[in-house]
Amino acid sequence: MASGEFPAVSLNDRGTVAHWAGSGCCNSGEIHVILGPMFAGKTTALLRRIKIESSNGRKVAIIKSSKDTRYAIDSVVTHDGAMYPCWALPDLSSLRQELGDDAYDKLDVIGIDEAQFFEDLYDFCREAADHDGKTVILAGLDGDYLRRRFGSVLDVIPIANTVMKLTARCQLCGKKASFTLRKTPETETELIGGSEIYIPVCRQHYLNGQTSQAASSYVYLRS
Repeated sequence: MASGEFPAVSLNDRGTVAHWAGSGCCNSGEIHVILGPMFAGKTTALLRRIKIESSNGRKVAIIKSSKDTRYAIDSVVTHDGAMYPCWALPDLSSLRQELGDDAYDKLDVIGIDEAQFFEDLYDFCREAADHDGKTVILAGLDGDYLRRRFGSVLDVIPIANTVMKLTARCQLCGKKASFTLRKTPETETELIGGSEIYIPVCRQHYLNGQTSQAASSYVYLRS
């Protein structure tokens, strides 16, 4: 079978799939998505899964965006300091080139941290799971500071095996936090930072915070 082709399908008399020709269907992979606001433990959950896979004898690799240099250049780092070596790449399609075909083919599991920064996320995950038989575990923000979709993370949900939405703890009241509040006046979507820029908040404190930000901007513009 040529690369990129789907195995042939035969239908029974009811029009449902009776047989897949070739072995591609037996080597399909999996996609697992970990979502949530900042400080929800997404990277911690990703590393936990990766370490379990590695301890079970599977060959693993983690990728993060080369844009993210907050804690380390060549490691994934949680907010509480846990580290794991990784490939820092500008796009996911670079992985095969960086590893080489043989090393890539031997991989069983691919972890992706800060998945919202990769524009080719959907295509990579689909190709890796559907055609290369890889297990892909990705962690990322589902929304930006305006609670709008961030990158392509949500696009992956229809092709995912599992989706886990984590929550943080609201820094202002201690309740469950599902949203990320930006404390600074910048308006660009991609503003990489930590607790100096963002805090996790509940719905009420998100709305209160947005109102305060709008009022501050109004006062600034009028002065």
